[in-house]
Amino acid sequence: MYDADPELPYHRPPLSKTSLTQDSAVSTIPLKSAESYEKEEIQLVLGIKITSIDSEKKIIVIEDGSIQSYDKLVLATGARPIIPPILGLETANNVFPLRTATDVMGIRKALGDATEKKIVVIGGGYIGLEIAASLKKLGCSVTVLEREHRILARVTMPEMSAFFTQLHVENGVEILTEKHITSVNRTTTKNVVVCADESQHTADIVIVGVGIHVNTELAEQAGLTIENGIKVNAVAQTSNEHIFAIGDCTCHHNPRYDKYVRLESVQNAVDQAKVAASAICGKEVVYDAIPWFWSDQYAVKLQIVGLSDGYDTFILRKEKKEQPCFSIWYFKGDTLLAVDAINNAKAYVIGTKFIKTDQMINKTSLADSSIEFKPANLSI
Repeated sequence: MYDADPELPYHRPPLSKTSLTQDSAVSTIPLKSAESYEKEEIQLVLGIKITSIDSEKKIIVIEDGSIQSYDKLVLATGARPIIPPILGLETANNVFPLRTATDVMGIRKALGDATEKKIVVIGGGYIGLEIAASLKKLGCSVTVLEREHRILARVTMPEMSAFFTQLHVENGVEILTEKHITSVNRTTTKNVVVCADESQHTADIVIVGVGIHVNTELAEQAGLTIENGIKVNAVAQTSNEHIFAIGDCTCHHNPRYDKYVRLESVQNAVDQAKVAASAICGKEVVYDAIPWFWSDQYAVKLQIVGLSDGYDTFILRKEKKEQPCFSIWYFKGDTLLAVDAINNAKAYVIGTKFIKTDQMINKTSLADSSIEFKPANLSI
């Protein structure tokens, strides 16, 4: 297994959450120990880049010029952060994306022992908001600058955007929308982020979370079909029968929603990996997982199951509890597409069950929080 990252393989989701706030170094919490790979006879080659693939000769070329032959090849090339072409950003002090353990360690080093650093987060998506929550927990002064008219505008509905805006404001984070950044000016020790409306925001550290570029270069060179990522079939196989692809870099047909999707989620990466491994070993498998995602911010856990794209109606159900506890149910006609659940694991579990079984839901009962929240009361 070749990986340009020098660290032992690790989960990426914690990077914007617990990895920023914990005391231990990121490199001390790998998925598995080095010994476990040796025991399974898996050779790890870390901190090494692959420069090209010759799919006809079935070889990969390593950055030192050496080659490695293969019978089957799996691409898990993922994605890299977008660094927007903002004047002065590349030469500013302490500018970081957040995609790797190295990024986290760079942020932690820049923070040092000081707890009152001024942080500007560019981008109000889930990653940017998780970073904001983590750094606020450390005592930093945090400002989030979002280009759109609301945070999370591309991934959720206005009600959820309003909830997370209020959550962050209540925790002392400044959320500013419709902010078009024109430049970042470097001073001796700080940065000044300048917006088109002439507002200026001083920052010790600037964190960029505006999206990703899918790493398809090797796949393109190998002549694989690229459509919003590396196109794969139901067993994670590319247009070349000897090459498979998994994770953020892939686009697959989801039979449940009858459309091609590219998912940036640990669920998709893990499930596709299992399917690809099974297919390579000659087992009959088909990838038909229901997508799920989650986000932790302060004491709030958001759990999402399904894909809400294309919904025409939604139902907001609020539970009678002290802490925020509600769920949003997305429908296309009478078909349940997805559920967003805030501090509500029960809604997430019930929603998953209904999506899996294609059961019809009594929308009137769902919307009435006085009716006990259980599948028997919601079924038609």
